[in-house]
Amino acid sequence: MGYPVWWALGFGGLSVIVLAVPMAVVLWRRRPVKVPPGFGLWLLLLAGYLLSALMLGESPPGTYGELGPGRLVGYGMRLALYASVLIMVLYLGNLTERELPQLRLVRMLGALFVTTVAGGLLGVLAPGFTFTSPVELLLPDWLGGNAFVQNLIHPTAAQTQKVLGYAMPRPEAPFEWANAWGSNVSVLLVWAVVGWWAHGGARQRAFLAVLAALAAVPVVYSLNRGLWIGLGLAAVYLVVRVGGRARIVLCAVAAGAAVAFALSPLAGLVAQRLDRPHSNDIRAFTVTATLAAAAHSPVIGYGNTRNAMGNHRTITTGRTSWCGSCGHPPLGSDGQLWLLIITQGFTGAALYVAFFAGAIRRHWADRSPVGLGGVLVMGLVLFYMFVYDGLVTPLTLYFVSFALLWRNAQRSAA
Repeated sequence: MGYPVWWALGFGGLSVIVLAVPMAVVLWRRRPVKVPPGFGLWLLLLAGYLLSALMLGESPPGTYGELGPGRLVGYGMRLALYASVLIMVLYLGNLTERELPQLRLVRMLGALFVTTVAGGLLGVLAPGFTFTSPVELLLPDWLGGNAFVQNLIHPTAAQTQKVLGYAMPRPEAPFEWANAWGSNVSVLLVWAVVGWWAHGGARQRAFLAVLAALAAVPVVYSLNRGLWIGLGLAAVYLVVRVGGRARIVLCAVAAGAAVAFALSPLAGLVAQRLDRPHSNDIRAFTVTATLAAAAHSPVIGYGNTRNAMGNHRTITTGRTSWCGSCGHPPLGSDGQLWLLIITQGFTGAALYVAFFAGAIRRHWADRSPVGLGGVLVMGLVLFYMFVYDGLVTPLTLYFVSFALLWRNAQRSAA
């Protein structure tokens, strides 16, 4: 509920790390602590990440760079995040229904969906909006100037990229990257539907319909093909899994929305994006280079990303006065799966997949609104890992969704 304040302060996605401390204190005081199924898999992933620190000073063939503050900061932040989201799950799962009602938690996520849509519209209407956060003012230059840290602590409305051949703002407020906004808006839409449609009255449903229509604008302007595919997969999932009258209503709503969209100016923008798959070559290069580098440390990876030699266009490393498009894309930057492979080897990637796939297997039979929504989010996690980094805020929302599934199972068993 208070996430916009955290974002304005400059904590944003790092707020879960700050809040993990008091959550851990609460858990310590109310021992014994219940743990969810799959808990051991994430502990193994954490243990593997600790071991991967042994490789921080190494650079595999085809990459370059030396061990420095940036590499250590990135490693430390990821480790803190992986530990913090697990603490958060334990905290949420150990609260009673009286302390935190399930529906209240779902509707809190729905409120964050409102914030996300508002941030997306801000990115479309005022893409240049930005300001210096208090955290940014307090950090020393060597830390605050790090590119990874800068994205986390410097609030901006949009990320400007030449996706269509010309500068185009892609909404990202109130999150750290445009792709993070895309992942988060789809996950939060799921919980808004559960809280305000499945468990709401006529007013809540009307409000959600208007909000979803407004959300279509930044969703399209995000130029985010992964988001578009994710929303399509979500629609197919719901049509297959819900039955009776609900399926008929869902199909009618989907058909009406499709017709309205096709007649709107937004359809032309989607067509332009599909005609310019400019990132395909970049992704192909980084994924290939990531797999090649990880093959030299397949079990524990390298602890952090590495810079590739050259890019998909040239072997030149770094930008020059005569080649502004030359660069050194960080390996593992095109999806959580590839990030895990370079940072923790194929072992870490397998543990990540097993954790979320296990949640789908255990809760597939839960056909309550929370069960259907939670399993859908777990499925989106496994799809998005090919195209989106889970860091920072997406992973937090994935784990809140996991906690909702676990809480639902505890209620059913009681």
